[in-house]
Amino acid sequence: MSSRSDSGSGEDSLDRLLPGSPITAPRRKSTSQTKTEPPLLRTGTRTIYTAGRPPWYDEHGAQSKEAFVIGLCGGSASGKTTVANKIIEALDVPWVVLLSMDSFYKVLTPEEQTLATSNDYNFDHPGAFDFELLVATVKRLKQGKSVKIPVYDFTTHGRQKDWKTVYGASVVIFEGIMSFADKELLELLDMKIFVDTDSDIRLVRRLRRDITERGRDIEGVIKQYNKFVKPAFEQYIEPYIRLADIVVPRGGGNMVAIDLIVQHVHKQMEEVSEAVLASAQQTQPLPQTLSVLEGTPQVKGLHTIIRSDHTSRDEFIFYSKRLMRLLIEHALTFLPSQSCTVQTPQGQEYDGKRSFSGKGITGVSILRAGETMEPALRAVCKDVRIGKILIQTNLDSGEPELHYLRLPKDISEDHVILMDSTVSTGAAAMMAVRVLLDHEVQEENIALVSLLMAELGVHSVAYAFPKVKIITTAVDKSVDDFLQVIPGIGDFGDRYFGTDGGSSGWSDDEEQERPKQQT
Repeated sequence: MSSRSDSGSGEDSLDRLLPGSPITAPRRKSTSQTKTEPPLLRTGTRTIYTAGRPPWYDEHGAQSKEAFVIGLCGGSASGKTTVANKIIEALDVPWVVLLSMDSFYKVLTPEEQTLATSNDYNFDHPGAFDFELLVATVKRLKQGKSVKIPVYDFTTHGRQKDWKTVYGASVVIFEGIMSFADKELLELLDMKIFVDTDSDIRLVRRLRRDITERGRDIEGVIKQYNKFVKPAFEQYIEPYIRLADIVVPRGGGNMVAIDLIVQHVHKQMEEVSEAVLASAQQTQPLPQTLSVLEGTPQVKGLHTIIRSDHTSRDEFIFYSKRLMRLLIEHALTFLPSQSCTVQTPQGQEYDGKRSFSGKGITGVSILRAGETMEPALRAVCKDVRIGKILIQTNLDSGEPELHYLRLPKDISEDHVILMDSTVSTGAAAMMAVRVLLDHEVQEENIALVSLLMAELGVHSVAYAFPKVKIITTAVDKSVDDFLQVIPGIGDFGDRYFGTDGGSSGWSDDEEQERPKQQT
């Protein structure tokens, strides 16, 4: 993704992603946590991210429209990345993935490593690329699925140990010198663009890049250019121009060609339908996968306190925590257990059950309100690992969007307790489940745990994911125009964190970025 290849354009890489930064647990090895990388572009009115999930899902919780894939081909240092940047900026879509062919160089043998060190290895040949992995990656991105992208290290001419996790988006831009070299890859491209730049300009750019950015000497760069780069362009790359739908002369400076590209993509994007949630017929019985905490006098009493608009914040927090503890205890009863026999201090045998006590369990909170349930889970589940997902509702489209993700590396082996304070339409919960499935978590191993749910959300999640267990303390009948559960509990996050009313408790910058109530 973000690394530039031996044959790349040399401009700043545009791709960013929301990394799944694992959490270290004593029992298993995980990669270290990393920061969320910044968005690609910020303008006065919008932010463009270069990784994320397309918000279009059908009633089954699946993506209802494949991503639009643009292929950019051209010689080394022809300006492919600049063209991609101009397209992204002009497209006016919030979620774009930029995929660089540079990430897919093959792993070199020791002999090839030696040749590369002396500038005698041909990086400008189709055989230098791992097309099998590349095709599989583009296929998954086109389907809106997550992918693992290798990170190429140009100092060692090899792949780094840690790969990057990237999610599909509404538009995928794939650029590289051999973008049109594979027949199967060509069939995945919805638009093929060839960036045509004068050879003298490309040589100057390559000299500047390899000398200043990669510490190579001018003799080595010229040797490699004359021996491999120039002949490869004439033999392999230049003939691909006949396959292009659009040819962009002069690279990123040709705004006429870029405007034509953007107009065509916009036309294709207009066909994308909005998200459709399962309609919850009030006459339908609640699904069998739903379990509601028994409405004991204690549970009813706790609900009475936290639902009341006269309850102070301190009391709201205290009694919410009590209800969370009961809910988490109830959720743990759905985890598998096995029979075992222990010996008592009196020397007698007792036939009992051994259940999960942390090993094999990951709690995943949907930020920000879902995070309030983490202490209750930690209190009753020893050594539990915690992951986090930030999903915000787009205020313009009303659709959920994935903004941040941090999950343990081997979460696929675990039973996952997905936590959110309230679930109204189920949109955010459905997206969170979809993310977990992308990380190979088994659907039957996911339990959605929430203090309060609306019938609409219950039906939507159950219809989309019939194997997911849905666990709550109460189910209310409806959802209002603001997507809040009715009669409901209000905005749980605002009441818990004290950010309701005129004083939010967040700084001006935080206020712009802070999560809105989950739906």
